[in-house]
Amino acid sequence: MSWAIHHRESERLAGEAETALRLGQRDVAQHLYRQAAREEEQALSSIGPDKPRTLGITAVSAAALWYHAGDLQDAARVAHTSSTLAGLPPFAAMELRTLLQAIWNEAAQKEAGLSFVPGQVLISVKGGQVMHGGAPLDLIVEKVQNVQSLFYRTAEYLKSLPLRKKGPPSKDIQDRCRPWLFQSVPGSYQFVVAVQKPVQVEMFPDEKMEPDILTEKFLAILKASAEDPETKLPEVVTQEDYRITFLKMARNLAPTGKTFGQLDVRAIGDRSPIVLSPSSRKLISDTLKGPSTPAEAQIDRPNSVVLRGVLRALDLDNDWLEVTVDGETKRVKGVGETVDDLIGPMVNHEVNVRVRPGPRNTFAFIDIEQDE
Repeated sequence: MSWAIHHRESERLAGEAETALRLGQRDVAQHLYRQAAREEEQALSSIGPDKPRTLGITAVSAAALWYHAGDLQDAARVAHTSSTLAGLPPFAAMELRTLLQAIWNEAAQKEAGLSFVPGQVLISVKGGQVMHGGAPLDLIVEKVQNVQSLFYRTAEYLKSLPLRKKGPPSKDIQDRCRPWLFQSVPGSYQFVVAVQKPVQVEMFPDEKMEPDILTEKFLAILKASAEDPETKLPEVVTQEDYRITFLKMARNLAPTGKTFGQLDVRAIGDRSPIVLSPSSRKLISDTLKGPSTPAEAQIDRPNSVVLRGVLRALDLDNDWLEVTVDGETKRVKGVGETVDDLIGPMVNHEVNVRVRPGPRNTFAFIDIEQDE
């Protein structure tokens, strides 16, 4: 049988596995992924070095399918073997190294006696001041905090909790879906996030859901925010206050282009990342200004201005923040509805605060976003 026949059958089985996974049928999905991996290995065996791109794509696919099936030894076997193939292109070698690192991470987790949600999320920061394997510390710390907050907000949304306006997530949420940071192979600057499972209690006992839905939902929210916030995001996040919050969190992750150029997010084993770029940031900002979010509909009124400076202080309980612009402190009122894990990390950073000027040098808050 030819490469095309085996590869098509592998794609068909993988598609059925993804459907089963969305329906919560993890055992069925793993069985289908296992069958798909066998077919892809057969396809791989029929490809030579004269077709390097097809060879690389098939090798990565075969190893990734074993990984999705939960068969880490077979995934490592295929990744190791494929890494030595003549004609393997550089992109495939990097993908296989990334997958091997994920497998080693999972092995370390098991040795430590810890249990994690299936699948890990790879985040890559690229361009600008970011170099191969290195990046400004403050930039990476900020993005890690953004990702952690987005995971917690996703968990709260899945549990149908009211939108949290202030304070950290509850201890219950933190204990049940604690994000961990793992190293990845060097490449631009990359890190891996995995979510620890609750020790005893299921995360969603009332809904009888598996905790791995958290990672899937996190990726779906980020993808819809970055690619189609106007149409797709309302399908993924039906509650408007959460939707606005997720949009602002995605905007915080996206670059302006001053410090770095792109942030990619994908599940380990997936080839197509979610790409956050300066154009993504503009798309998100335009959506926040549009009629689909009434609370933001007034952003572009002619009498609004932007204060560019350093956020020095805020008090959400008393409804104000202070920003230093060219050495002068300006107080902005009306910020009480802004959730504090969005605005809190911006303190002592450059920000753009859109305001509506009032009498006697007063300012009414409209929106805020961190600059780079």
